[in-house]
Amino acid sequence: MKFVSKTLYGLEKVLACELEALGASGVKQVNRAVIFSGNRELLYKVNYCARTALSVLMPIADFRIRSKDDLYNAARKVEWERFLDYDYTFSVVPVVNSGIFNHSGFAGLVVKDAIADYFRNKTGRRPSVNTQDPRIVVNLHISNENVTISLDSSGEPLFKRGYRQEQGNAPLNEVLAAGMLLLSGWNGETSLTDPMCGSGTIPVEAGLISCKVPPGKFRNIFGFMKWKDYDEKLFDRVKRGCDSYICNLPGGISGSDISETAIIQATTNVAKAGLTDVISLKVADFKDIKSTDNHGYVCINPPYGQRLKPDDLDELYKMMGTSLKRNFTGNTALILTSFKEAVKNIGLKPTEKHTLFNGALECTLLKYEIFEGTRKSWKSLKST
Repeated sequence: MKFVSKTLYGLEKVLACELEALGASGVKQVNRAVIFSGNRELLYKVNYCARTALSVLMPIADFRIRSKDDLYNAARKVEWERFLDYDYTFSVVPVVNSGIFNHSGFAGLVVKDAIADYFRNKTGRRPSVNTQDPRIVVNLHISNENVTISLDSSGEPLFKRGYRQEQGNAPLNEVLAAGMLLLSGWNGETSLTDPMCGSGTIPVEAGLISCKVPPGKFRNIFGFMKWKDYDEKLFDRVKRGCDSYICNLPGGISGSDISETAIIQATTNVAKAGLTDVISLKVADFKDIKSTDNHGYVCINPPYGQRLKPDDLDELYKMMGTSLKRNFTGNTALILTSFKEAVKNIGLKPTEKHTLFNGALECTLLKYEIFEGTRKSWKSLKST
């Protein structure tokens, strides 16, 4: 079977590597998604284990159209009884980029009508639409004249891990946090600290990676569990196999924040994730934090300027650069920000830059190697 796993822009390569490690074949990167092939067991495993997947779709129909009538007629030819019964609830999620439709919602309505009429013609009864909690989620993708209809095997987006009990004003997407870490080359074998941890998303995702905890372990429901062909015994076997790799490594990951409220929130989330013995948290100002590991990582998601004045933001970014240079020699630093004007105030030269999106905000993930002395002497020492 062929599948499509959606992800965030910039994380396609990371997800492709994850899928190959999980046993996928025919892996191909496309914009914000990765196409791959596998069986039902792999479908379950990707939903349970892939850290950078937002959802996993199973295409059930591909065709070309030139009008809304073409969409209706082709959608009605799908053998819907293979996937739904008349007493099921369903919803259609449309993603449309086509001159045929002025509004994506209208294309979704056309497919809803096609499904309803298919069952009405076959059985005299029709499944009901439920946009809040549908049993089956149908994904409709139209690009120009090309249409793909898929079933969403994930249900709720996979960034909703299930461990987040508390959050601040601007929580980081869990998939983005995991993607930042994997994109940077951090593999869980060296220490990691987040000196602006907020409600703890980066430390928790780091803890899950380090301890090999599947990100789906805290979820009670996936979309495929409501499918007609759901194999409960197979999914139980998948979970047992993936959970067998979990290890509880001591220490090495820490988080701090100047806000006591944020640390209280982070503590709750860390406990829910079962990582209390793995992640240490404390209330502290970034400038007072000093690394005890000369080969660790520092991962920071600082304010982007949405609530701080530009002058305050300039000072904040200047403090970050100064603190990294003074207190984190030998470390690798990662900074995610959309506020490009303030980056110059860090005063350090990044070794890597990656474009990512935090919601609708285009961000840059900056990677810095923190060294003593001049860049020239550091490069000379590194090459020897």
